[in-house]
Amino acid sequence: MASPFSGAVQLTDLDDFIAPSQDCIKPMKVDKRLGSGVAKIHIEDDGSYFQVSHDGGTRKLEKAKISLDDCLACSGCVTSAETVLITQQSHEELRKVLDANKTAAPGQQRLVVISVSPQSQASLAVRFQLNPTDTAGKLTAFFKSIGAHYVFDTAFSRNFSLLESQREFVRRFRGQALPVLTSACPGWICYAEKTHGHVLLPHISTARSPQQVMGALVKDFFAQQQHLTPDKIYHATVMPCYDKKLEASRPDFFSQEHQTRDVDCVITTGEVLRLLEEEGVSLAALEPAALDSLCGGVSAQEPTSHRGGGSGGYLEHVFRYAARELFGVHVSEITYRPLRKKDLQEVTLEREGQVLLHFAAAYGFRNIQNLVQKLKRGRCPYHYVEVMACPAGCLNGGGQLKAPDLPGKALLQQVERLYRMVKTQAPEDAPGVQELYGRWLQGEGSERAGRLLHTSYHAVEKAGSGLSIKW
Repeated sequence: MASPFSGAVQLTDLDDFIAPSQDCIKPMKVDKRLGSGVAKIHIEDDGSYFQVSHDGGTRKLEKAKISLDDCLACSGCVTSAETVLITQQSHEELRKVLDANKTAAPGQQRLVVISVSPQSQASLAVRFQLNPTDTAGKLTAFFKSIGAHYVFDTAFSRNFSLLESQREFVRRFRGQALPVLTSACPGWICYAEKTHGHVLLPHISTARSPQQVMGALVKDFFAQQQHLTPDKIYHATVMPCYDKKLEASRPDFFSQEHQTRDVDCVITTGEVLRLLEEEGVSLAALEPAALDSLCGGVSAQEPTSHRGGGSGGYLEHVFRYAARELFGVHVSEITYRPLRKKDLQEVTLEREGQVLLHFAAAYGFRNIQNLVQKLKRGRCPYHYVEVMACPAGCLNGGGQLKAPDLPGKALLQQVERLYRMVKTQAPEDAPGVQELYGRWLQGEGSERAGRLLHTSYHAVEKAGSGLSIKW
């Protein structure tokens, strides 16, 4: 069974054992007083496990308990016998909250907010043969019909992610570790943290992804506007990628004060289709409703996007900004030089034969692993790399809709075509963005902006293999 996660993530319905390639890398404390080397395990009739020591003594072993918080996108430690896998990150969980609201006492309801990614809108648009604007409106109507109160477009939060990425790169170019590697792809982040953390983490951008910026917007700014504490809002996102469930579950995005996550639930594009089917609704048959806006006076009648490809356009926006800020060059057209089809491309800025900026886009784990090897050898030629775990980027995410009667390449081309139909805008020109920098974040570069728009990463020490156990 193929995994819907990225190449870094293999949480599949496996048999109930951990094969050599599926050794869980979650760090755990090992009691070395029991001796090292080979251990014997005895299994009782009731399924209890006992470790048998060399002198014949036995010790009952606790059952392993793994939640999504523990998941590091390795290769499948959670098996079909585990019952805790993704119960808090599914469309069933969203439905439970919506159903609970229907029977809740006055004042006990949670405000349900849905944030939809442009990539998911494009995938659904292809399935229902709609244009992206109609798709966004009909999705809004559908979610409100089943109980959601507000529906937002994550293209708005991506403005903040892009602006923070631009400024961060210019700062780092002037004296910190290069290259800068993008951080919006959670499959790539999981890989970086658990494999070559000491090499990769100093290079990774600290700017939050659009999903997590939207989480901060909804649970901080929007909660204030609604005169609610963050725990009274249930925030679900619609994403093209299963890895986003892992990102939303990171402890970094959990409020200890209010005991709530910035993003409570992530559902994929495919799960939205299942919701539609379970409700007996055809998206095409719905009357569209206007998207909601986080800023009161700013119209959100139609979705927006950004130049530079289906993964957010990080390379293109940072390149243009850096060329202007660092060298006074206004770049009108960006020329990509493919090295390995479209999954590895370079962009350079030259003046009088001198290379001023050297950027790259590296998609898929083959290209990521080659990039890592260059970094380990100190031979990476780039200043900035847009890194995505999925070949062809986010539009080809594992959570996107498939078409059994259409080859994958043809389907992707259709999704890309519709994605490009959406009106594009520069992040600094997006209505409401500058207002929120002043009104919500206390200005660009403020301590508050750093706390709410940036994050940190953590190298994970790989535990020793338990495969020496004799069964």
